[in-house]
Amino acid sequence: MWIADGWNDYEVIDTSSGEKLERWGDYILVRPDPQVIWNTEKKNPGWRRMNGHYHRSSKGGGEWEFFNLPEQWSINYKNLTFNLKPFSFKHTGLFPEHAANWDWFG
Repeated sequence: MWIADGWNDYEVIDTSSGEKLERWGDYILVRPDPQVIWNTEKKNPGWRRMNGHYHRSSKGGGEWEFFNLPEQWSINYKNLTFNLKPFSFKHTGLFPEHAANWDWFG
């Protein structure tokens, strides 16, 4: 297995209660993740100063709540630049774990 650990502009900061706290460049997002099955204390300050929070609906789907988040922004991975924006189905248009593949075929 290859690990995508070459990021400067992306990181998973913390996880708890079915959600992950992520940094995408200068912005902090909270998104649901069904693999996060533990309920630890949310001590990281990012949980209180997020720029976007995707709330999953009990009926399926969900919606974003924004706090000083631009409509679109850019992040870099090595010599690549990606334009991101939050989509209505919780994604940002980029899957950071794929960076291991970019390194391989680059």
